Amino acid sequence: MSELVSGFVAPGWEAVHDQFVTNIETKEDIGAGLCIIHHGQPVVDLIGGFFENTATIPYARDTLQLVFSSTKGVVATAVAMCVERGLLSYDEPVALYWPEFAAEGKEKITVAQMLSHQAGLYTIDGTIAFEDALDWNTITQRLADTAPIFPVGSTHGYHAITFGWLAGELVRRVDGRNIGRFIEEEIANPLGIEIYVGLPENLEHRVSPLKNGWTKVWPEIQIERQPAPVVPFGPDTPLGKALTLNGAFTVKGGFNRRDMHAAEIPAANGISNAPSLARMYAATIGEVDGANGKVRLISEAMMQRASAPITRPDEIDLCLMRQTNFGMGYMTPTALMPLSGPQSFGHSGAGGSISFGDPVRNLAFSYVMNRMGSYLFTDTRASSLIAAASRCADAF
Repeated sequence: MSELVSGFVAPGWEAVHDQFVTNIETKEDIGAGLCIIHHGQPVVDLIGGFFENTATIPYARDTLQLVFSSTKGVVATAVAMCVERGLLSYDEPVALYWPEFAAEGKEKITVAQMLSHQAGLYTIDGTIAFEDALDWNTITQRLADTAPIFPVGSTHGYHAITFGWLAGELVRRVDGRNIGRFIEEEIANPLGIEIYVGLPENLEHRVSPLKNGWTKVWPEIQIERQPAPVVPFGPDTPLGKALTLNGAFTVKGGFNRRDMHAAEIPAANGISNAPSLARMYAATIGEVDGANGKVRLISEAMMQRASAPITRPDEIDLCLMRQTNFGMGYMTPTALMPLSGPQSFGHSGAGGSISFGDPVRNLAFSYVMNRMGSYLFTDTRASSLIAAASRCADAF
């Protein structure tokens, strides 16, 4: 094993280890974590590289990482748990549970439409300050007062930031707990893992900062990178508005700030690690060892319902300007983001992170990293690891 990589690899999964080492040694990654669970048991659990881009502090076993939209898969799981408990129905209007949401012609928007980015609420009316966007009650009220930007159900457009507040407020309305507490008490604690939406201050020192590149030059490394597909991202484009909430999140270094980490932004600021996210997905497709015995978060039937794509397969995402498919909050495979097969489901995150479950292979996968890539879909670092994982799983 490379001196820059440590962890565990089961026999038969060496190809995944080798690809992870390649990503670290070629400096494509600064620091990263990878975990794969197969048939409920860990087969790969690796960390490598550095905590920060000066290459002085190792990426450690207790390192935590902000994973952007990979958080959406955690929220989708929380919502599915509420549906299975009879607190919510995907088919009912959001306003049944959140009456204020009915304003501005939104009374018929269903939970399913909201979760699959068909509600036309990828941003809010008007502008909002960064600090105000961190306040839960302020932002959910602004969303309730916003009219759909496109006719509901006519298409879908990626609710890059707003998804988390919309789905999280649903959970709060029917369960009584805010989404961060629900995730902690109903997902993280039973599984003995760490997933934070609203990070406690005493854990801040463990969070690896996100960086675009190295502070030092590595002259011995010659990398030929494929250019990322160009996606329109100007401030006045749908994607620009969706990703920045009409400019609120253009504050430099915003996602490395303590106030950002402390807030609950369930579409984008989840802080976790690869073993935790892989274990969560493993617990959606089967039983896994938890803190006090076996745990399965949702049943087989609920997993199939929540992960089934409900957006039209040939439809172009109004914000991302590429084909995307969504189930009940989970991303489902497309040509640009195939995951590991047709029935896999999960979510990628800005910069390169990705976590998902594959019920056909009984495989759960999570890759997290601190070097921000430029891909909006599956990053080449992640796709190489997914391909290796799929080959290894198929050999058993």
